[in-house]
Amino acid sequence: MRWLLALFCLSFATVSSAAFTVTIEKKPVSQLAPNVIDPVHSVTPSVPPGLANAVVDKVLVIKSAHQLQLISRGQPLKTYRVSLGKSPRGPKEHEGDMRTPEGFYWLDWRKVSDRYNLAIHVSYPNATDSAKARNAGLPAGGMIMIHGTPDSEDYPEWYFNTLDWTDGCIAMKNQDMRELWSMVKDGTMIEIRP
Repeated sequence: MRWLLALFCLSFATVSSAAFTVTIEKKPVSQLAPNVIDPVHSVTPSVPPGLANAVVDKVLVIKSAHQLQLISRGQPLKTYRVSLGKSPRGPKEHEGDMRTPEGFYWLDWRKVSDRYNLAIHVSYPNATDSAKARNAGLPAGGMIMIHGTPDSEDYPEWYFNTLDWTDGCIAMKNQDMRELWSMVKDGTMIEIRP
């Protein structure tokens, strides 16, 4: 009987993970602007002078200051201005609340986005976020990214940089995002503070 229960649990886990598979759509590298990204998505020529050999071991976001800092060995290397979710105060509690999460996460994968240029995924929700949302009877949400801003003639990049406009993501100017993309490796920790 136990083996039947184990088989059922294994089948359920397999089906459940398949339901949450994410498809990443990418532009071919040939369609990207020059010097945006190389074919293996690892190094670009947009690393700021003096930081070429720096190793970023943590990304720190301070929501109240609208800042993202690249941290190396406990010291900030560079600070960027960021835009947050439309409701920037308080931690993300559930899907659709327009808040940016707070806590410890990982930058676990990246993609080239037609809408927001470059984007790096934040591993929200963590176990605590999932438990809180489940206890409230709501979905936790997901697909929180650090990303650039749209390229639009109607709304220039500076327009987006002056307000909180995302659905919960962290947005940066495109040039800043290119620097982040080139300096931060997948698997880097991100801490998001109030």
